[in-house]
Amino acid sequence: MTYSTLKKDSLAFSLLGAAQAIALVRDGAALPQALTQVFAQSAAPAPTRGAIQDIAYRTMRGIGRAETLLGNLASRPPEPTLLHCLLCAALCLLADVDDPAYENFTVVNQAVTAVSSDPQMAHAKGMVNAVLRRFLRERDALVAVAVKTPFGLWNYPVWWIDRMKAAYPQQWQAILTAGNTAPPLTLRVNRRKTSVAAYLETLASHAITARQIGPDAIRMDTAMPMAQIPGFEDGLASVQDAAAQLAAPLLDLQDGMRVLDACAAPGGKTCHILETAEVDLTALDNNPKRLQRITQNLQRLQLEAKLQLGDASVGSQGDDWWDGQLFDRILADVPCTASGIVRRHPDIRWLRRKTDTEQLATLSAKILDNLWQMLRPDGKLLLVTCSVWPQESEAQAVAFAARNNARRLPAPGQLLPTADAGQDHDGLFYALFQKC
Repeated sequence: MTYSTLKKDSLAFSLLGAAQAIALVRDGAALPQALTQVFAQSAAPAPTRGAIQDIAYRTMRGIGRAETLLGNLASRPPEPTLLHCLLCAALCLLADVDDPAYENFTVVNQAVTAVSSDPQMAHAKGMVNAVLRRFLRERDALVAVAVKTPFGLWNYPVWWIDRMKAAYPQQWQAILTAGNTAPPLTLRVNRRKTSVAAYLETLASHAITARQIGPDAIRMDTAMPMAQIPGFEDGLASVQDAAAQLAAPLLDLQDGMRVLDACAAPGGKTCHILETAEVDLTALDNNPKRLQRITQNLQRLQLEAKLQLGDASVGSQGDDWWDGQLFDRILADVPCTASGIVRRHPDIRWLRRKTDTEQLATLSAKILDNLWQMLRPDGKLLLVTCSVWPQESEAQAVAFAARNNARRLPAPGQLLPTADAGQDHDGLFYALFQKC
């Protein structure tokens, strides 16, 4: 990858970085990890990292249409892969007439500059210029053709679209549409340090507008880096989707309880539990690096929990992380396809396979059965997934209750993703059980 000939504050530099990240996703990497790698290799300054990230996320949300357009614009698939990804990124920028990030002529010019800077792509600068200029001349007609296909219209794999239609015959279009919107910045106010009303006043004093959308949830009118959020470093607030903020209240926590947060990383729900009540909390995860993220969140909020490295699916009698004492409450945020949070992680739709749902549901069932053995009589277990597939949510809950003779208590069930003025949250599922 050649960055040295490009100015680091140029759109050409950002397009090239975004294209590299997209290429890594095509090879199986998650977009956040791909971006981390690009940032390290390119030594991009903070503003440029923001631009690269924005372009990459825009492209992941619109790459189905871009791929379709490119197939109609180019006589054969552009090579190498990086060139293909750069053209998709440029087409996504040019096709977004509702929220344009750059002037059309700037996108075309800078895409050609980016291609010219790389020896493996320089031969294609004429083709890139021709393809993008033709798209601008014929944009309406080309887009009209592209959206006649489900792939070009919805920007999801066809199997994903078909499965959504089958699961939600009435709502599937709204769900897919919500997944293609950029998510808002939603905060959870730390009730141990301030109140929602007081924190809204703090934001207003910094000329930042926001509104309350949940008991502890605030939606910012404009997103900003975490470091710029007033009181963030002091622990007054944390970033957490409004739907995810339902977990801690549903656990019906009381001071002194012994609580397990299984599959706890990155720790948003862990910290919310500790903000809600004085409990003896164990946070479990099977990934050391992810446990470090929980530690960072706890330190910023000045909270304490017992962190354990361990596998929540291992038989309860042989777990070296468990001391044998039963828990009063268990939060089981089990592994899933994350199909309910694609607006925040648009790469998920392209990384998942049809078979992932069944495999992850089988693993989650094993985890739930194991955790149930660690719950005291009359204790409560909260099943959470960030999926909208019934096999991972409602069907999982029904099967679990039947296997374990668990009493199901009132809980929201399946929350479908929404992105409007009245409600704005990801797609999560909640089922609450009590042990007889």
